[in-house]
Amino acid sequence: MLVANERQDRLVIVADVIRGLGHDVIAPQIEVSEVGPITAREHPDVAFVGLGASSQHALELIEQIVHEAACPVVALLHEPDPGFVMEAAKRGIFAYITDGDPQDWQNSIEIVLRRFAEFRYLEGAFKRRTLTERAKGILMERHGIDEERAFQMIREHSRETKTKLVDTAESIVDGTLAT
Repeated sequence: MLVANERQDRLVIVADVIRGLGHDVIAPQIEVSEVGPITAREHPDVAFVGLGASSQHALELIEQIVHEAACPVVALLHEPDPGFVMEAAKRGIFAYITDGDPQDWQNSIEIVLRRFAEFRYLEGAFKRRTLTERAKGILMERHGIDEERAFQMIREHSRETKTKLVDTAESIVDGTLAT
């Protein structure tokens, strides 16, 4: 887990709570400029960003972590703050929690990890679909065929070569498969 907050005292408290829940804290961070590269290098499961004295600082931390797209972000609040939550949501948080029972934190972690896995799966599905659509378009243009026939060609080649359909589509798009 990565913990980011502009207040050093809060970093220590949050890191202790997370460790108490049985998780490793890989990098407590304060500096906005450091959080993105650390997220990319360390690949934490979840990043916790605390709202300190400056909501702008917390929002910048969130933006940096989300930009790296390495893990879901959970905003930590001392008390309800609907305005901050709305701004943080625009920047990509997956959840927020307020100070309270550590078991609530663990429950939030479990939910966030499941939702992030679903998000990644859907993201991959959309990429695979886009790649297949591009490959069909290439075949349609190249051979003057309709969409259904283009898909049949991709599927037939995948079966003959015992490769995944998406791998065949990628080969068509990147030009390594002559059709």
